[in-house]
Amino acid sequence: MSDNPVSLSTGGLPETKLPIPSPEFRHLLQGALSSNDVIARLSALTADHPRESLAWAELAERVDDEITRYAFFRVGYHRGLDALRANGWRGSGYVRWSHEGNRGFLRCLLGLSHSAGRIGEHDEEERCRLFLLQLDPRGVPEST
Repeated sequence: MSDNPVSLSTGGLPETKLPIPSPEFRHLLQGALSSNDVIARLSALTADHPRESLAWAELAERVDDEITRYAFFRVGYHRGLDALRANGWRGSGYVRWSHEGNRGFLRCLLGLSHSAGRIGEHDEEERCRLFLLQLDPRGVPEST
């Protein structure tokens, strides 16, 4: 059971808040992002923390190959779904950008939408776009 219960939002739908990444993880992420070999450091960090959607999002946003980017976003998205379920999400309700812990998952979903479109998977692109709007009708920023 999670320490982050699902609560009812003012609109009546439940809202799920994923845990904010640990200070240790955030420190390691900052080190990877400021290194001379960002991709290698992010790859190692992601291998050490494969459940962190934020790591997958950072890695996916930096690779050049579109299929690799798509695959990284897809893994981060699925890891995020696992985390949401572990934190009480039951397939509906809000997962808002305003909560820092949700941002890695939402970045992966947004990136997956864009990558799907770039490889011609337009039905998946649209499903992801609509899912984002359902999770946070206020919107997810295009760049972070």
